[in-house]
Amino acid sequence: MRRFILLVISFFYRPFAKVMPFQTFRYLACGGGNTVLDICLYYISYHYILGGGNDLIPPADVVLPFITIQAHIAALFMALAVTFPTGFLLSKYIVFSESNLRGRVQLVRYFMMVGTCLLLNYGFMKLFVDHLHLYPTPSKILTTCFVVIFSYLAQKRFTFKVKVAEQK
Repeated sequence: MRRFILLVISFFYRPFAKVMPFQTFRYLACGGGNTVLDICLYYISYHYILGGGNDLIPPADVVLPFITIQAHIAALFMALAVTFPTGFLLSKYIVFSESNLRGRVQLVRYFMMVGTCLLLNYGFMKLFVDHLHLYPTPSKILTTCFVVIFSYLAQKRFTFKVKVAEQK
């Protein structure tokens, strides 16, 4: 599967070869695919699972024993349940495959980075939806634009960095 994905990405990379490095293109392709998946899952979760499908029926908040989560925030977590593992696997095996850090170190760092991205998502969604009164799905798309830039830099320089071999 890895070989097939790299073949497809390599095919579409040719016109961009003079503009950007292959790793950046791989990140854009894999991250873009995972982002599209995230937005689609967010839309489905918000509009169909939580019931915000039309203007007459407001989406249902998720009521837990100790907290109530607003529908537009709950949809973030629902989408994350799928996009966390797919994002990690694509990053580890396709985008940053040259990283020589141990897999569990990468996973812990990825988890921390996703946690930070989730906080950024939460903050931006609260700002856009609750304070600026924008629609949830366009707010999610706008939020994603900000978070993707942070995510790329964090993954390249922290999560999947290449450890320089010590010379003796």
